[in-house]
Amino acid sequence: MSGIIELFLLGFFVGLTGALAPGPTLIATINASLKGGWTMGPRVTLGHAVVEIVMVLLIIAGISVLVGKFSWVITVIGGLALTIFGIITILEGRHAKVDVSQEDSLGLESKMVDPFLAGILTSVSNPYFWLWWLTVGSALMIGALSGGVSTAIAFIGGHWTADLGWFTLVSVSIHKGKFLLGEREYRWTLTICGIFLLIFGGYYLTTLLG
Repeated sequence: MSGIIELFLLGFFVGLTGALAPGPTLIATINASLKGGWTMGPRVTLGHAVVEIVMVLLIIAGISVLVGKFSWVITVIGGLALTIFGIITILEGRHAKVDVSQEDSLGLESKMVDPFLAGILTSVSNPYFWLWWLTVGSALMIGALSGGVSTAIAFIGGHWTADLGWFTLVSVSIHKGKFLLGEREYRWTLTICGIFLLIFGGYYLTTLLG
């Protein structure tokens, strides 16, 4: 049970860090919420999750090659990736802000695009999304799968809980006419997530010494 809780929390904080980062999916959520109300956040999240399901299936397809013989490599990659992303998140937390006036680089702002489709398009077009899944995401997912189906579900469940929670908060806030998190609170949230990533990264690396 402790392993499941640990993987859920890991998935949650890692997922929250990615969701918090300003990017196309966040902007699409803001723009859709201005036009369609608070339900846009969950619907954008659903589109985003569909793309991630494809990534997870691709990772599972190659799991037999990587688990076992190369498990230590997976641990090193996951630990280092968590540490690096933790440092980047802490540094970004010093100046980050949510700007509801940002323009969507995909042009989704000018017309009401289906939020589910927007979640898909903004995910696949975001370089950060691919970088995350090719490094920390794939390493951690493989590590979770090595502990069984239940731990893998716990990890991805925590990840999606973070996405759904954050984007729903954004859409509800926009619908109410004011973003609920002030600039200071937003930066502190990012910083705390970065610290958790460093802790988890250090934990993963220390398991090599155990």
